[in-house]
Amino acid sequence: MSTGALKPKMPAVAMSAALNLVGAFLSVEVAKTISGGINNEEGIRTEVIFAALVGAIHDHRGWGALHTAVCAGSTVALGALAARAVRDRPAAAVALTAASVWAVVGGTTLGREARAIGGALAVGDLEVARERLPHLCGRDPQSLDGPAMARAVVESVAENTSDAVVGALFWGAVAGVPGLLAFRAVNTLDAMVGHKSPRHRRFGWASARLDDVAGWPGARLTAAAATLAGGSPRGAVRAWRADAAKHPSPNAGPVEASFAGALGVRLGGTLSYGGRVEHRPVLNGEGRPVEVADIDRAVRLSRRVTALTLAACVGGRMIIGAVKRRNA
Repeated sequence: MSTGALKPKMPAVAMSAALNLVGAFLSVEVAKTISGGINNEEGIRTEVIFAALVGAIHDHRGWGALHTAVCAGSTVALGALAARAVRDRPAAAVALTAASVWAVVGGTTLGREARAIGGALAVGDLEVARERLPHLCGRDPQSLDGPAMARAVVESVAENTSDAVVGALFWGAVAGVPGLLAFRAVNTLDAMVGHKSPRHRRFGWASARLDDVAGWPGARLTAAAATLAGGSPRGAVRAWRADAAKHPSPNAGPVEASFAGALGVRLGGTLSYGGRVEHRPVLNGEGRPVEVADIDRAVRLSRRVTALTLAACVGGRMIIGAVKRRNA
């Protein structure tokens, strides 16, 4: 389950709205079907039963799994149909892939938001930094001072490098446009209902678990690339091996630990999400506390990780294509 909250591009916002509509339509139609078959002998209005059923649907693992399957599956189908429609037109296929990458990958937005907060912190404008922080992560900004916001930004840059960039590129390389769109759909579903909350504690379970599975390879690729591209490969490996498993997220742990070791800083500790305080293990305890200047260092590391991943994915696709042509 992802813990980041990078503000998405408009196409991703549209996807989020579409997924909500699909899930809501599914829930409503199923509830109507069920309530229509109830013998209302005691004069209880069907609308009341219908409302109760919808409420139950939105707090049930089974309905949540169905919601996830329909939303993610429909997105994969749409991507597959679009890719099939242009497979014999190289220019259109390139345009479709480019548009999908632009809509799904958020590396530029990530760097821009992180540096905007870093700039505000550098001049001591904590109010502006607090206003912008929700664009990047889900922390409670009012409870954070300058150093805590700097740490939150570095952690979010690390995690969103995996969620918003590397994971999408990986699945794009493996499965083309359907892979790109599917990864973004799964990541969006997790952001919508996957976080533990009274409303979605059971309903969001399937979305959160699917996001963990989809994000697993991208997180390890991000951690490996950060080890190679960072200033301290030995420190990144040491922190990854020693501290990644301590993190509550199976995917954020390797990414944040390797970034912490590569940058020589200490991440983790106490944080607050939606009024809920969490005490997380410290990552790279041998490092120093995060400073404002480390935000720019994290952004630069994120870009190097992106470049390495892009090169690896393009190279992988070329090799796969050559093998397929040879065997054809």
